[in-house]
Amino acid sequence: MAQLSCKNLSIGYDSKIIQKDLDFSIEKGDYLCIVGENGAGKSTLMKTLLGLKTPLAGHISMEDGVKGNEIGYLPQQNLIQRDFPASVKEIVLSGCQGRCRFPGFYGAEAKKKAKEAMDKLGITHLKKSCYRELSGGQQQRVLLARALCATQKMLLLDEPVSGLDPQATQDLYDIIKKLNDEENITIIMISHDVGAALKYASHILHIGKTLFFGTKNEYLRSSVGKAFTTLKGGEDF
Repeated sequence: MAQLSCKNLSIGYDSKIIQKDLDFSIEKGDYLCIVGENGAGKSTLMKTLLGLKTPLAGHISMEDGVKGNEIGYLPQQNLIQRDFPASVKEIVLSGCQGRCRFPGFYGAEAKKKAKEAMDKLGITHLKKSCYRELSGGQQQRVLLARALCATQKMLLLDEPVSGLDPQATQDLYDIIKKLNDEENITIIMISHDVGAALKYASHILHIGKTLFFGTKNEYLRSSVGKAFTTLKGGEDF
């Protein structure tokens, strides 16, 4: 059974269609990377999947007990967010907000979930630290822990390694892959890093002038995959 399906989906903003006729589905435990040219609508698609934007046409369905408020989301950070004056624990806990009866009140279950998420991301020792004083890699771990508090089923990640140094980038990719392998959490990730996409993903969705959805191996054999990986300097994977 598909965990998420899109049928004849058109996305855009202000009634302007960016992409149309998107058809794809993923099952629990898949690792989908969304790739394509700049301006192709990758972030718009992710916001549409999250319900932050309304589809201009078509249909999105979720199965396997996945609810809209139980999807973990790691958006791109801006400068204001990087300077947010809160503790690590406070930010991670805020990921439980969708499950709390009263906004801002976190019970024992929420606190336990936050601790488990910090343990998984290796940031428990930073729980009292101020978020804005952390390195970029540490901040992304905090935000990923926050996203984990919202779900144990599906994580949506928009360029999660943008701006990170090579070691922090590799560490975060390893953590995401571990969550996928060991926790069986479905991953949907936008990436400009074609090499990483082809290394870690099980499926590829390419959007732009040409649309493609399939397994990683099918993408590598396709004309659009060969052309795009050559353009981006891809190698054999």
